[in-house]
Amino acid sequence: MNTLAPLPATLVAGVDEAGRGPLAGPVYAAAVILDPTRPIAGLADSKKLSEKARDRLAPLIRENALAWSVAAASVEEIDRLNILQATLLAMQRAVAGLQIAPTEALIDGNRCPQLPMPARAIVRGDAMEPAISAASILAKTGRDAEMMRLHEQFPYYGLDQHKGYPTAAHLAALHKHGATEIHRKSFAPVRECAKTG
Repeated sequence: MNTLAPLPATLVAGVDEAGRGPLAGPVYAAAVILDPTRPIAGLADSKKLSEKARDRLAPLIRENALAWSVAAASVEEIDRLNILQATLLAMQRAVAGLQIAPTEALIDGNRCPQLPMPARAIVRGDAMEPAISAASILAKTGRDAEMMRLHEQFPYYGLDQHKGYPTAAHLAALHKHGATEIHRKSFAPVRECAKTG
């Protein structure tokens, strides 16, 4: 006999990305279907939360959500497609990775990836929709973990500090050491360093 509670009739997946602006590393996306019977206190836009708060919430989301998935698009895909299309691709992969198919997807921002279910774009959705907030946290913590891993390989760039964003320290390191295979060659500051480096 199946003792599991039936799934809600409407399964809404929140979808968000992390890492559109950095000069290095992949862009990440996450999709989360929250369980209405297991609310998670403290969900908010990942950019508004401290790193400590995100690291505390991420495992709670993974434990309590009905389904979650994290995916990425590579630097090579970003350079080949452009950052918008690579972001939409990462979102598609995140939704496809869900173990339960949602009936609707709520996308943070103003553009929706092509999905097999109805999708709605919500500007600043990560601040308004708990499922999008949860996705923003998983995308951000997933990408940060990857940037810490890349920092081990490329210690001269300070990726552990800025996670690939165009800080003064990162730009100075790019001018000094040049671009690596983890840098987005289609981004103007990286191209400039390639010319001058």
